[in-house]
Amino acid sequence: MRIWHQSFTVLSDLGAYDAALRAHFKKVARADTVIDMHGMQPGTYRSNYPGDDIKHAAIQYLHGLQFMANGINAESQGYDAYAISTLPEPALRDIRSLLSIPVVGYGESAMLTACMLGRKFGVLVFIDELAELVSDNAVRHGLGQRLAGVRHVGFRFADVLAAFSDPTALIERFRTAARALIADGAEVIIPGEAPLNVLLASHGISEVDGVPVLDSLGAWIKQAEAMVDLQRANGTHTCNSGYFSARPDPARVREIFEFYGLAERFLEPR
Repeated sequence: MRIWHQSFTVLSDLGAYDAALRAHFKKVARADTVIDMHGMQPGTYRSNYPGDDIKHAAIQYLHGLQFMANGINAESQGYDAYAISTLPEPALRDIRSLLSIPVVGYGESAMLTACMLGRKFGVLVFIDELAELVSDNAVRHGLGQRLAGVRHVGFRFADVLAAFSDPTALIERFRTAARALIADGAEVIIPGEAPLNVLLASHGISEVDGVPVLDSLGAWIKQAEAMVDLQRANGTHTCNSGYFSARPDPARVREIFEFYGLAERFLEPR
């Protein structure tokens, strides 16, 4: 099984995070699952931090074009699943309508799994503006009533990157933020952005005061594997009718990418 992992970061800019992801994928995925890591194109952001862009809906929409293009590339290269490994899940619904292989979203996988572990889940983020988007995504996924809340975790992206060498202080700050979310009614904690998730999972943080801390990346991998298994076993696939789900002509999709001058930059040659 081959899974295309798509990050919202430029992975080559983030050595410690890149290495931690690879180690975690090896630990969680099945022995016969290959997860090929892909990030955004070098130069996508002004620095190694995507958060200044991600917090704006319009800019995130534009960056979502890379996610669409890479989904098309993944299918054309014979991958079995396309896995979006970022909490905002840019263009998730749109990409599902473009591909015939399973498309798995990081946030959606985490939320669905959390619903099997507790009555309500809460999400901790280090980008303030994502709280509004995550809440909206929960409603879009049909899980708004299961969301206890979204809170800022109390530290930032740069703090997470620095903590890969010494996580002790940051983990304690995470526990403090988790307890506030538990007080709001959360029975499962989702550590929102993937860098925070992999840091906690790498150091065995799986609960706070009896409340599970979900390994969102683990849930995302297992859901991708399960969807491929179902498709292979009995042809299970996403809906292919209606405005949001009907698959357009792939040739026309490429024509549109070419019209906007995006095909040469983002799409693999046919």
